Amino acid sequence: MADKQSRNGDSGAAVAVDDPAKVRNVVLVGPSGSGKTTLTEALLAASGTVNRAGSVVDGTTVCDHDPAAVRQQRSVGLSVAPVVYNGYKINLIDTPGYADFVGELRAGLRAADAALFVVCAAEGVDAATIALWEECAAVGMPRAVVIARLDHHRADAQAEIAACQAAFGGGVLPLYLPAGNGLVGLITQRFFDYSEGFPPKVADPDPADLDRMTQARNELIEGVIAESEDETLMDRYLAGEEVPEATLIADLETAVARGSFHPVIPVCSTTGLGLSEVLEGMIRAFPSPLEHPLPEVTAPDGTPHATLTTDPDGPLAAEVVRTAVDSYVGRVSLVRVFSGTLRPERPVHVSGHGLAERGHEDHDADERVAHLYSPLGANLREVPFCVAGDLCALTKVGSAETGDTVSSPDEPLLMKPWAMPEPLLPVAVIAKTRSDEDTLARNLSRLVAGDPTLRLDRNAETNQLVLWCMGEAHADVVLSRLRAGGADVDTEPVRISLRSTFAAPARGHGRHVKQSGGHGQYAVCDIEVAPLPRGGGFEFVDKVVGGAVPHQFIPSVEKGVRAQLARGLVDGHPVIDVRVTLVDGKAHSVDSSDAAFQTAGALALRDAAANGRVSLLEPLDEVAVRLPDEHLGNVLGDLSSRRGRVMGTEADDGGRTIVHAEVPATELIRYAIDLRSLTSGTATFTRHHARFEPMPQGAAAH
Repeated sequence: MADKQSRNGDSGAAVAVDDPAKVRNVVLVGPSGSGKTTLTEALLAASGTVNRAGSVVDGTTVCDHDPAAVRQQRSVGLSVAPVVYNGYKINLIDTPGYADFVGELRAGLRAADAALFVVCAAEGVDAATIALWEECAAVGMPRAVVIARLDHHRADAQAEIAACQAAFGGGVLPLYLPAGNGLVGLITQRFFDYSEGFPPKVADPDPADLDRMTQARNELIEGVIAESEDETLMDRYLAGEEVPEATLIADLETAVARGSFHPVIPVCSTTGLGLSEVLEGMIRAFPSPLEHPLPEVTAPDGTPHATLTTDPDGPLAAEVVRTAVDSYVGRVSLVRVFSGTLRPERPVHVSGHGLAERGHEDHDADERVAHLYSPLGANLREVPFCVAGDLCALTKVGSAETGDTVSSPDEPLLMKPWAMPEPLLPVAVIAKTRSDEDTLARNLSRLVAGDPTLRLDRNAETNQLVLWCMGEAHADVVLSRLRAGGADVDTEPVRISLRSTFAAPARGHGRHVKQSGGHGQYAVCDIEVAPLPRGGGFEFVDKVVGGAVPHQFIPSVEKGVRAQLARGLVDGHPVIDVRVTLVDGKAHSVDSSDAAFQTAGALALRDAAANGRVSLLEPLDEVAVRLPDEHLGNVLGDLSSRRGRVMGTEADDGGRTIVHAEVPATELIRYAIDLRSLTSGTATFTRHHARFEPMPQGAAAH
């Protein structure tokens, strides 16, 4: 492996690694404001990757390079910052902590082999933090905990460790304890003195710290031994045998890799305290890509494929975990290589399947990779190859979208896409001028290709372009990126697609008689319209007797009726759930035609609507809200205020309650925002269309 990266600002020479065992892919996870990006900056500076750490407040960090992140002073997208330490390449994957950007978090989890969970020493552990922990646990991600921001005036590391143990459950134990200007190592029983900065000086611990060190060390050793595969180790330890340090470290690494043990390290990014221990922990306790199970792989047509391993000489199998658009180089695809070795100036096969419902149509294409890069935030540094287990960036691979598989054209492969959250906040956008429409369409296609949590809905019924986002912050980022791309866009209220139906039986008469240029059009028909139960659809019945309407024109009447139903009778809302019966009519031996009877059928339906009662129907959605019990009353009351009907509740495996309800879609436009406010961001919900029901007169008038 090449030497340590140079200390040349934030664009030091990139490092290409040829051994997956020397790679660590670590995703930084935690709530917004916990200090993830600041910790990344400190590690970059400590390892010599950058000359000095940037500032989130000043907008000078490597990872928060997006203008929206600088404006909001929080991460809004996944960013990669590799460091080299003691011969290991550590790909630090900084992710947003705000709930709107959970899609970026899940992409980070896909790219990583372990998670460094960052919590603030002064904030405690809130429900949103626990939800992030559950996100990691759901995919079996090995985790360690960093207690950050020790320089905060309210920082209490010991209390925060206890809060993490209470919130996250068993297996959360400190490896180090803060002591003055340094840390006491519980396994090594040494004091790491940071009074002169990074790297620390190593000394004997202060005698005053021995009692608390001994107690914490005993708890740690017992926790590690409990995870050991050596069943005799606990008995030997309880009998007084000293467990060798090498044995403890080996068992610790095994337990962390299994996801059953979560070491805790206190850190202060501004003083450098704990940075050496974090770096050592990542290379010694976190698993390498060789220990991480690979995603399921098939051929693009779904044919099973043999299980792959993290082998640089194996079949090429890589995945696009994020897609961004750079103003200078165009589309940039961040890729995790799972098998084989990716090299420049080689053809690759790009395959994407299974995300059609998100606007990502299935696609397969052969492309050529011109260059490979090691990303450092927004900076791209060219590398000669990228082996299995490592991360790299590709440019100008036009067909690549987030979630796509990159493989060899000789052996095309497809990886099963990871689970992505459903966007539930609709935002209707409109180009301010006609000249902005083409720019808007072009920019939208780029954004949707890179963001699986963004869905585009071109609603022909309401004539609106609707973006489905994760929340207000996500919508703000999407709109800012659209405008940065040159599209002058605005938003407008979202209109819900309604339906109409006949509230009572009605009769209609349609007469279409025209004479023009010696050629006439003649068609007369009489119909009866009756409402059907919800979900009944459309029925057409022929009860004509005596050939009043010739047999060949009866389908023409039906066609005309169907066309009018689709066009609507009240404000253009399509008509559903009706039975139309053709009972009589008249024809002309010369002037009657298919087109004439189509027109007569439509006129008859409009006449029936004028003679009868047509009511509006609104879409009703089935909603499932998952929430902590303490917010149950507020949520139930809110659903009732939205004209919702609660169908029942049930307990789920995570100790939460799921509320099932039916709610009009018109009342759910801002529900993603309101539910987060009601429950402090601890609740989630899903929705899907159930049926249409009559809209109350007051709501219809509104």
